[in-house]
Amino acid sequence: MPRLSNASISRLRSLGILILALAIAPQIARAQSAAAEAGSKTSGTGVAATTDTEKEKKPAGTDKDATDKPPAPIMATSAKSSGGSAHIIAPSGPPPEELNRKALEAEAGPDAGKLLIRSTPSGAQIFINDAYVGHSPMLLIVAPGNYKIEMRGGRLETGTKTVGLLPNQTQEIALTLKQLYPSQVPMK
Repeated sequence: MPRLSNASISRLRSLGILILALAIAPQIARAQSAAAEAGSKTSGTGVAATTDTEKEKKPAGTDKDATDKPPAPIMATSAKSSGGSAHIIAPSGPPPEELNRKALEAEAGPDAGKLLIRSTPSGAQIFINDAYVGHSPMLLIVAPGNYKIEMRGGRLETGTKTVGLLPNQTQEIALTLKQLYPSQVPMK
């Protein structure tokens, strides 16, 4: 096999980088346009923002203030106009878990139930119906219904439970998180 010189290797690397950049550029453009489109329809927190057509369908007096909606990501316009790529600017509002928790509690109504959620070990991330709401221990006031509660610990421990909550009921959910992988492997 012939041996390549350092200059040939350098040219091949440059050519490989150029081919990679040309192959990825269309995917980046599609991702940026999808992010811009998604930013106008939903927020980055997983909670959908209300559109004008949804507001028109609601009866008068049931419309919430604009402050109740989570902020949509803001796209930088100066980078687009100068030929660079658009960047998503971090929202200045509350964190996503607070928005998800407030959305759950806003739908509680007059017959709200309470969920007291604890984990062993303490401090696990709590997901209610796949939406992150905070760390344990936590007291949530939610509407009656069925909820999938998932907790994830810092060392890959997990726990899941489905709970049915009746009107004006208080339930205490205490999960002992189980390790996803064993911490020790026996040697024979």
